[in-house]
Amino acid sequence: MTAATTTHQDLDKRLVEGALARVAQDLSMITDREIEITTTSVERADKRVEGRGKVHISFKLGLQVGERIVHGALVVPLPEAISIAGYLMMTPDEGVKARRGATTLDGPTKDAMMEVGNFIGGAFDAAVRDLGVGQVKVRSEGCQGVRANTRPAFRHEEGEPLVVARAQWRIHNWPPFEALLMLPPVA
Repeated sequence: MTAATTTHQDLDKRLVEGALARVAQDLSMITDREIEITTTSVERADKRVEGRGKVHISFKLGLQVGERIVHGALVVPLPEAISIAGYLMMTPDEGVKARRGATTLDGPTKDAMMEVGNFIGGAFDAAVRDLGVGQVKVRSEGCQGVRANTRPAFRHEEGEPLVVARAQWRIHNWPPFEALLMLPPVA
């Protein structure tokens, strides 16, 4: 392993952990529910990975790196994305519980999910600035549903490097779940 590889791995890990910590902090604040995120793995891959076994929501991210714009996504299982959106709308626990099994979203839930995406984009942008990572700006580029065992759609040239992180999340008193983060390397 070269010094450059170690530096890239360290930066990837610091970026992922810092960004996910900021996402947890910001989402906890706006939902008034505790959200914990623990990174379980960070590696570089050459293709997008899929969420396993169930429908997911892909919160798309656009990263402006100097003059280039590159893309990534935070991929969360649908029931948990519905929970966050429900809490953002100040829905009590019983109401969130009733909505978690939904397979289609009503207008207010879709709007709340888009707002969650904006908070995620803002959290990533703040984390990148806090880490002092060059001229990188991050913004939300919306969200979309992704079928089970299907890779999320965002612009990425297969074969190009991609930082892939798996993280264990827990929202309020719901069971833990795995979320995926895919970002182009910023260094």
